Amino acid sequence: MVDYHAANQSYQYGPSSGGNGAGGGGSMGDYMAQEDDWDRDLLLDPAWEKQQRKAETAANRICKVLAVNQENEHLMEDYERLASDLLEWIRRTIPWLEDRVPQKTIQEMQQKLEDFRDYRRVHKPPKVQEKCQLEINFNTLQTKLRLSNRPAFMPSEGRMVSDINNCWQHLEQAEKGYEEWLLNEIRRLERLDHLAEKFRQKASIHEAWTDGKEAMLKHRDYETATLSDIKALIRKHEAFESDLAAHQDRVEQIAAIAQELNELDYYDSHNVNTRCQKICDQWDALGSLTHSRREALEKTEKQLETIDQLHLEYAKRAAPFNNWMESAMEDLQDMFIVHTIEEIEGLISAHDQFKSTLPDADREREAILAIHKEAQRIAESNHIKLSGSNPYTTVTPQIINSKWEKVQQLVPKRDHALLDEQSKQQSNEHLRRQFASQANIVGPWIQTKMEEIGRISIEMNGTLEDQLSHLKQYERSIVDYKPNLDLLEQQHQLIQEALIFDNKHTNYTMEHIRVGWEQLLTTIARTINEVENQILTRDAKGISQEQMQEFRASFNHFDKDHGGALGPEEFKACLISLGYDVENDRQGDAEFNRIMSVVDPNHSGLVTFQAFIDFMSRETTDTDTADQVIASFKVLAGDKNFITAEELRRELPPDQAEYCIARMAPYQGSDAVPGALDYKSFSTALYGESDL
Repeated sequence: MVDYHAANQSYQYGPSSGGNGAGGGGSMGDYMAQEDDWDRDLLLDPAWEKQQRKAETAANRICKVLAVNQENEHLMEDYERLASDLLEWIRRTIPWLEDRVPQKTIQEMQQKLEDFRDYRRVHKPPKVQEKCQLEINFNTLQTKLRLSNRPAFMPSEGRMVSDINNCWQHLEQAEKGYEEWLLNEIRRLERLDHLAEKFRQKASIHEAWTDGKEAMLKHRDYETATLSDIKALIRKHEAFESDLAAHQDRVEQIAAIAQELNELDYYDSHNVNTRCQKICDQWDALGSLTHSRREALEKTEKQLETIDQLHLEYAKRAAPFNNWMESAMEDLQDMFIVHTIEEIEGLISAHDQFKSTLPDADREREAILAIHKEAQRIAESNHIKLSGSNPYTTVTPQIINSKWEKVQQLVPKRDHALLDEQSKQQSNEHLRRQFASQANIVGPWIQTKMEEIGRISIEMNGTLEDQLSHLKQYERSIVDYKPNLDLLEQQHQLIQEALIFDNKHTNYTMEHIRVGWEQLLTTIARTINEVENQILTRDAKGISQEQMQEFRASFNHFDKDHGGALGPEEFKACLISLGYDVENDRQGDAEFNRIMSVVDPNHSGLVTFQAFIDFMSRETTDTDTADQVIASFKVLAGDKNFITAEELRRELPPDQAEYCIARMAPYQGSDAVPGALDYKSFSTALYGESDL
C-alpha cells in the first residue's frame, strides 16, 4: 500500500513554487481532489496505481534531499555572516581595550572606567550570546551534515570556531589588562591628587607663615630701642630662630612631595616646581636675614648696657620718691573728720612732723634728677637715639618736679584747714559742756520724780484723798519744770546743727531726756487716775479705809520688784495669805484659774493693783447681779417676759428709758406682741454675760 502520510510529509518539504505535476507544490484542496481521483482509478487499474506510487515516492525523496541541502546552506551562510560580524566587532574592540594612553585628571580616567563598565554591562553581553549561538549553530550544522551523509562544513579561512575562540580569548585578555590599567591609573591619579593637594596645603601654610617675615627681619627697630626693648627683641628673635628651625622640616617635606609628583609624572608639575623653587629661595633668604638681624641686635645691646645701668638706678630711686610724693599729696588733701579737740591736735602734730621732712626730700629729688641728666649726657656724646623714656619707670623728671611743686602748694592749704578745724572743735566742745551741764541736772531730776511718784503709789501714808492731793502737787511741779526741758532742747538743736554725735561729759542724750520726760508725765497721770479709780471703787463698794490699806499692804508685800503688778505665782501667794484655797491640787488649781480669768481677762500674765481691788471688792461686798436686774425689769413689765417702750417711759426717767429702748433687742418669744422688747438679754449684756 502507498504510505500517504509519508507522501504528505515529503510534499510539505518539497518546493513551494505553486506548480502542478509530480512533486508539485499544490494546495491541500488539490491534493484531496487528486486523492479522490486516485482512489477511483485504483479501483479501476491496479497497475497504473503501482506506477503512480513509484513516481510519487521518487518525487518525495528528491524534495526531501533538496530541502536538507537548502537548510544546510542557509545555516552555513548564517554562520559565515555571524562569524564575520563577531570577528569584526572583536577586531574593532581590541584596539579600544589596548589603548592605554593615560589622562591628566582623575575625572577623565573615571569617565573611561564608566565607558568600560558600559561596555561590560551593555555592549559585551549580546556578543557573548552571539558567540554562544554561533558555536551552537556550528555544532548543529555538523550534526545534520553527518546524519545526512554530507561532508563536514569547513568555514572560510579565519572563521573557524577555534579562530573565533582565539580572538575572543585575546579580547578577554585585552579586557582584563584594560580594567587593571584603568584601576591602577585611577589609583595613581588619586595618589597624585592627594600629593598635589598635600603640596598645596603645606605650601599655603608655609607661605602664610612666611608672610611678612622678610619685612620683619629687615626692620631696623633696634636703632631706637632701649636696652629692655633690645633684650626683648633678642628673646623674640631667638624664639623666631627656633620657629624657623621647626619649619625646616616642612620645607623639606614640600620639596620631597614636589619631587615625588615629578617622578609620578604629574600633569601640573611645572607649576608645582615653580612654587617649590620660590619657597626654597625664600627660605634661603630668610636664613640669611635671620643671621644678619641677630648680629645687629647683639651689637646694639652692648651699646645700651651702660645707659641702662643709669636708667635702672634712676628708676630705683624715682619710684619710692614718687610714691612718697603721691602719698604726701593724698594725705595733704585727705578729707579729715574729727569730733574732738584731741583728734584735731593729733592731726596738727602729725602735719608738723611731715613738714620737718621736706628738706631731706628736696635733696633726694635733686640727686634723682642728676642721675637722669648723666644718662642724657652719655647718650648725646655717643650719638645714641634714645626713645625718650626710661624703660624701668614712667616717672619722668617733669612728673617729679610737677608733683614736688604740688606738695609745696598743698602744705599751707593743709595748715589753714587744720587751724579752721581746731577752731571748730573748740566751739563744739563748748556746746558739749553747755548741754552736759543742763542735761546732768534735768536727767537726775526726772529720775528723782519718777522714784518719788512710785513711792507715793506704794506707800500707805494718809487717806486716798491725801495721796491724790500729794500727786497733783507733784504734777504741778512737773509742769512748772518744763522750761528747763525747753532750754535743753535749744542747746541740743545747736549740737545737731554742729553735727556733734557724742558727748563724753554726760551720759544723758536728748532722746533719753525726752523718753524720761514722757514717762514722767504718763506715770503721774496714770498714778493719779489709779488713785481716783480706787476712791471710786472704795465709795461704790463701801470699802473702808482700813480695808483699802490692808489690800495695799498685801499687794505691796508680794510686789517684790515694786513694778506695780503681780505675776501669777506672786498673786497666788497673795491669795493664800488672804485665806483663799488655791493650793497646788486639782481643786485649788481650778479655783486659781477661775480667779486669774477674772483679774487678767487678756491673759497678759500680770495682775494690776486696780484689778486686785476690783476682785477683792466683789469678793467682800454685795453687788447687783444680772438676775437681780432681770427681776426688777419683770416687776416693771407686770410679770411678763417682755416689756414695751410705753412701760419703760412710764416707769423710768426719760434719758434712762430712751437708753434702754435704743439697746433692747425685739422679743422673739411665742407670747410676743408688737413692739415687745427683750429685757433679759439686755440685762445679761450689762454684766458682760452676753453681747448687746
